[in-house]
Amino acid sequence: MPIINRWRNDAELIALLGAPFRYINLDIDMKWFDGYMSNRGNAVRCAITKENDDTILGLVSLVSINYMNQSAEFHIMIGDKENQGQGMGTFAVNEMLKHAFYNMNLQRVELTVLEDNERAKHLYEKCALVYEGRMRQAKFKSGKFLDMLLHSMLRQEYNGGKLCNNSRDSHLLEIKQILTNVYICFKKYN
Repeated sequence: MPIINRWRNDAELIALLGAPFRYINLDIDMKWFDGYMSNRGNAVRCAITKENDDTILGLVSLVSINYMNQSAEFHIMIGDKENQGQGMGTFAVNEMLKHAFYNMNLQRVELTVLEDNERAKHLYEKCALVYEGRMRQAKFKSGKFLDMLLHSMLRQEYNGGKLCNNSRDSHLLEIKQILTNVYICFKKYN
């Protein structure tokens, strides 16, 4: 949890996300995690790691899972700058969509992205998520309102990750259930 807490307190990183920046005490994060572990019915939160290494490089989640509507919201964060732009996001999007559609039987996965987060917008376009629209002035960040862009993918649109499967080092990555050694069927083989 200390590495995740450090990321959540990184104003530059949080500026790229829809969440507001606020300092979060490590004890608060630990309590949040304990609450998550005791009630995981509507969220799947995973850590992105290198194969055979438990160092957390990023987080990827399906939240607000609605089993009646077969839908979920997608979130991703690659924590340290040196790990951004290395193909981890591409790998994580593909693997989480695969899990959502093939293992969880979801019909729809959606996400929102800040209008000025160019790297994330490029990632979602590369992975063929469909742009659905703009939520005008939906987030207040750094003293101004910003639009959020809505993207989604439906099960029938998912192509097994062929469009976004050009991750540079995806063979070195795996997604683990957050802070445990339990794999969620995402081991990547060459």
